[in-house]
Amino acid sequence: MSRIALVTGASSGIGKACALALLKEGWSVVLTGRREDALQQAVAEAGADGVRALPIACDVGDEASVQALFAQIRQQHGRLDLLFNNAGVSPRATTPDNLSGEEWRQAVNVNLNGMFYCLSAAFKLMREQQPMGGRIINNGSISATAPRPGSIAYTATKHAVSGLTKTASLDGRPFDIAVGQIDIGNVASDMTAKMAVGVPQADGSIRPEPRMDISAVVETFMAMTRLPLSANVLFTTVMATKMPFVGRG
Repeated sequence: MSRIALVTGASSGIGKACALALLKEGWSVVLTGRREDALQQAVAEAGADGVRALPIACDVGDEASVQALFAQIRQQHGRLDLLFNNAGVSPRATTPDNLSGEEWRQAVNVNLNGMFYCLSAAFKLMREQQPMGGRIINNGSISATAPRPGSIAYTATKHAVSGLTKTASLDGRPFDIAVGQIDIGNVASDMTAKMAVGVPQADGSIRPEPRMDISAVVETFMAMTRLPLSANVLFTTVMATKMPFVGRG
């Protein structure tokens, strides 16, 4: 029986790379994100059919949209073995007095509410299916441990995600639902190109930071998915070895 996975934020970046890796390893994958055209492009890149790779547009910050997504998963596959709760947004870097209420609410709605909506729906399906159980991996952030300057909304939501992970891992025990979190630092991408030039540090300086290839994230993620449900990586951090994160950088 094919294992079924759902990857949110699967139209680009980490989500897309992990979805393609799951497909390569034989999983059937539901890819979701807000841009249907980008999801279709990811499926085409995978070279998989519409059963093994199913693109479904969804705004995870909209509870009704998430419920519709899971209704389609039930109809198509009847179960879910893995949720990669990956979708997220990062508001512009600024001090708290310059961040608007709208920007704050958007970060909370996607990074926290959206993650809860997906986790809650996955819990329900995983409890009811036979055999019961499954794995949920939340994409947290090293910002939940050491925030960057000007990142109050992003950091606050990622702290909350860590609490979500801890509590859900406890609540999942009776139902064979393993919940863990991957915290990621400095992946090389278009979005982090500025890090190679220079980004603000805690001491007020602007300095470049090392980045790692996305394959390191994919390999870490896939190692988590290969564990039996009797074992769980509760928290793991994968980062560029020389990025300023621990100590004085």
